[in-house]
Amino acid sequence: MLGKLLKTALLLLCSALVAAETIPAGAHLTVRLNSTINSGKAEEGQSFDATLTRALVVHGKTLARSGAPVRGKVTLVKSSGRLHAPGQLTLRLTAVEVNGHFVHLATTGYHIQGKSHTKGNVEKIGGGAAAGTLIGALAGGGKGAAIGGLAGAGAGTGVAAATGKEEAVIPAESLLSFTTTH
Repeated sequence: MLGKLLKTALLLLCSALVAAETIPAGAHLTVRLNSTINSGKAEEGQSFDATLTRALVVHGKTLARSGAPVRGKVTLVKSSGRLHAPGQLTLRLTAVEVNGHFVHLATTGYHIQGKSHTKGNVEKIGGGAAAGTLIGALAGGGKGAAIGGLAGAGAGTGVAAATGKEEAVIPAESLLSFTTTH
């Protein structure tokens, strides 16, 4: 019994090592993400699941079929600041199923950054300043316009700070491309 178990374990280990050696550096994998990943909620080291969108073929041999399960890890997470520094995410693949067994691999990172805060902040702060200037001018003339403009810009900055997070988000079903590194 123990001999049979040892033989099976050795066979599985050898098949995994042989499969790993057959996925050389430079192999391209395109995967479909199974769930959404958001820089505001994700953590470094968090795992994710995906599926191959097309077969992994190396030297004319199909190693993994289209639809094969793939595993990965989040390797960088930076949550968005309120007025600057949009969120960032980097993902890497860690394993692909080959012949019913997961084979470890290393890949390049897929990096994404949330959109810039600049345009939204300018619109909110500038819009607040313009509205404040108009109200101040109507209420108190030139001096009121200046005071209203400053007050409006301050209010616009408050709105930008309260609503200004720009997280990096990779939606479920997204197609991501990776290249093996070794």
